[in-house]
Amino acid sequence: MFDSKASLLSAFLTARLAELAAGDAAAWDAAAQALGKTREREPDLAATVDRRDAAGLRTIVDQWAAGTRPVPEQDRELLKGAMAAFRKRLKLTRLDQESSVGGGPMSGGRKSSIAGITPPRQYAREVWDALARQKRLVDAGQGLFELPE
Repeated sequence: MFDSKASLLSAFLTARLAELAAGDAAAWDAAAQALGKTREREPDLAATVDRRDAAGLRTIVDQWAAGTRPVPEQDRELLKGAMAAFRKRLKLTRLDQESSVGGGPMSGGRKSSIAGITPPRQYAREVWDALARQKRLVDAGQGLFELPE
């Protein structure tokens, strides 16, 4: 099931492309339902899904992958929200480390050494991978991400 608040529509459609190309009616119904509010903003994508045109959908997915077509607005908003959540989590993690015992009120304080964090779990891994592909985050390995320098 597709969750529009945590998953990317473009990734959902890309992952289901083989099922859609095989003509799986349930997969096409799931794709049509996943479009939701995107129908008004992306009429050509909605028409392609409504026609059950696997070749047309493959073309759109290839354009997303090549960067010649912008991802749906729903995905852009989700990526923006995920980035804000990541920055907030990183800021709070750094503040937590800086305010720990040992940095007295009369000292010069300490600078946090935290560079990367595990991203918030409210978003799917595909969201963080997409942000890393866009070079808005750096994948530090083992589930950690950091801001680029």
